[in-house]
Amino acid sequence: QVQPVESGGGLVQAGGSLRLSCAASGRSFSRLVMGWFRQTAGKKREFVAGINWTGESTYYANSAKGRFTISRDNAKNTMYLQMNSLKPEDTAVYYCAADRGYTVGDVPGTYDYWGQGAQVTVYS
Repeated sequence: QVQPVESGGGLVQAGGSLRLSCAASGRSFSRLVMGWFRQTAGKKREFVAGINWTGESTYYANSAKGRFTISRDNAKNTMYLQMNSLKPEDTAVYYCAADRGYTVGDVPGTYDYWGQGAQVTVYS
C-alpha cells in the first residue's frame, strides 16, 4: 500500500507562486510513477503533470506548461509541484497520485493511489 499526503496548498494572489508537496509512504517510492491532478466542483479530475521513476522524464498539461514544474526527491520519498504565475483558473483541489506502472499516464484511472487533496485558491 502507498499513502500519498499532499501539503502546501493555500490562498495566493494572481501572479504569485505556491509549491505543493506530496509525501508517499509505503511501497518503494522510487518505483512509482507520480502525477498531479486537479479538480473543481462539477468537473472531471484533470491531469496537470507527471514524472517517471527517476525524474528524468516529465509531462505537463498545456495549461501547466511554462508555469508549473514537477520534480521528485526519491531520497525523501517526496514529489513537488512548483506553481508560478498562478491564475484564478488554477483554483482547484490538487491531488497527488501514484502509479505502480512504468509509463506516465494522463488519465486518472491509470493511477493506483491517491492523496486526500490540497485546496489551491488564486484570487485576482
